[in-house]
Amino acid sequence: MLFLDRKEAGLMLAEALGKYQDDDVVVFALPRGGVALGVEIAKKLKAPLDLIISKKIGHPFNKEYAIGALAEEGDPIMNQAEQQGINDAWLQGEVKRLRQEIKRRRETYLGNRAIQSVEGKTAIIVDDGIATGFTMFVSIEELKKRNPKKIIVAIPVTPEDTARMLEEMVDEVVALERTTHYLGAVGAYYVNFNQVEDEEVIALLKSVNDEGGPRG
Repeated sequence: MLFLDRKEAGLMLAEALGKYQDDDVVVFALPRGGVALGVEIAKKLKAPLDLIISKKIGHPFNKEYAIGALAEEGDPIMNQAEQQGINDAWLQGEVKRLRQEIKRRRETYLGNRAIQSVEGKTAIIVDDGIATGFTMFVSIEELKKRNPKKIIVAIPVTPEDTARMLEEMVDEVVALERTTHYLGAVGAYYVNFNQVEDEEVIALLKSVNDEGGPRG
């Protein structure tokens, strides 16, 4: 499956999530790439949109290779085999640096807006795709602490083995494509997969109001 862009993927996911239209839902997007999809889902379900901000921990010799991830609170989730060969002082410094970046992103994107309460509600977590799954795993663990009634993961594309791991963690995985022949990168499933900048995230968040519906 090939998506034109994140908006198209979001519209398709929104349709696939239509059965939750009557639930008390909060949509949580993973920035930056997941926000465009989260907007479309929030509009369709008339739900509020918030963020779960997580960052992958890249290998010290190859930043693109994820060895773990952390979210706004709680401990990082790590690939234990990879962690064995990593210097502890470097890892602690990297975790501190990433936490500062996570804090900066929340302040930049949402200012002093309170985090949406999800207690007793259905939480839908959305991203533009999944490769290793670390950022999604740590986001799920963070959300569980907030006592939602259900957690749904919504993604356009995921490797089948990652989807199975997610199913062990949440109530449902809604994926437009689950593949045993993953192409190696999320961008391979999009015609247009431009880098998302902070300004675009802010504009997207402003396009939905506090109730999740379209503005004006």
